[in-house]
Amino acid sequence: MPLTPDDSRFLKACRSEPTDATPVWFMRQAGRYLPEYRALRQKHSLLELCHKPELAAQVTLQPVERLGVDAAILFADILLPFEPLGLGLAFTAGEGPQITRPIREANQVLELPPVDPAADLGYVIEAVRLVVRALPPHVPLIGFAGAPFTLASYAIEGGATRNFAITKRFMYTEPRAWHELMRQLSELVGRYLAAQAHAGARAVQLFDSWVGCLSPADYATYVFPHSQRALQLASDADVPVIHFGTDTATLLADFARAGGDVIGVDWRIPLDVAWERIGARAIQGNLDPVALLAPRAELERQVRDVLARANRRPGHIFNLGHGVLPETPVDHVRAVVEWVHGG
Repeated sequence: MPLTPDDSRFLKACRSEPTDATPVWFMRQAGRYLPEYRALRQKHSLLELCHKPELAAQVTLQPVERLGVDAAILFADILLPFEPLGLGLAFTAGEGPQITRPIREANQVLELPPVDPAADLGYVIEAVRLVVRALPPHVPLIGFAGAPFTLASYAIEGGATRNFAITKRFMYTEPRAWHELMRQLSELVGRYLAAQAHAGARAVQLFDSWVGCLSPADYATYVFPHSQRALQLASDADVPVIHFGTDTATLLADFARAGGDVIGVDWRIPLDVAWERIGARAIQGNLDPVALLAPRAELERQVRDVLARANRRPGHIFNLGHGVLPETPVDHVRAVVEWVHGG
């Protein structure tokens, strides 16, 4: 009998249902560590790969058969909404994303144009449709978006940062403008996730990659209600919603309370401890991505430690605590899949 979407290990785990094996996928499983991706990047810029649905679909599908993972993650970039917002987006070799018109004044927030994700980011939605048609029925596609705080930080800083000084200063000195910016971003990303789900994504993930820079009190005051709103809008599409953040150990209870059917955690907190803090829902994680660079014996030890902490409890999705690093050996990633599936 052919496999169907109902046979998906990943979706069963999202619902905390028993599975025949622990499902596994990797953030950034489609990317620079794969030689076939590097070959495409020699011909196309990152933004070209994102803007052309057929190329984005090709990159999304590259790791699925090669690795044997239980879900595909859409190839896109969390900062793509900045283009219809008029903030400007460029990628500089060795320096990462550059926001050419960052938000530095309160009045700039009021000047941001409305964005219709289904139309203004239609190329992403078309990529979703192409991938869904190409995937085996039992391998679901995960759509994603950046969380309001992470997007706001990029928009204000103008790029990557270590201390978030410009972001936090704006947050503290312009609270009304901050909350308005976060309100607009929460509406945008919530509807963006829902649009991906309506196009065929079987689950969606909200990435809050930078939220761990905040104290628990600042998270509760300046971020929590906006993440909650984005997650509520995404959940209206009636697919599992994953809420992922890095360095969230000190604010994990509130982070989980903001929403999500599945809470993604990083390696800075043991999986079993994190599961106690988030309560009765599914969990995703939480191998350190750098462990994939370790000798195989050490890598296997760490994989088995994560599995032991999950203790075969329904609702565990094995993943990294962040994305695959570019220098990662492909055979190490494949080995992790085999160890996880083997239990």
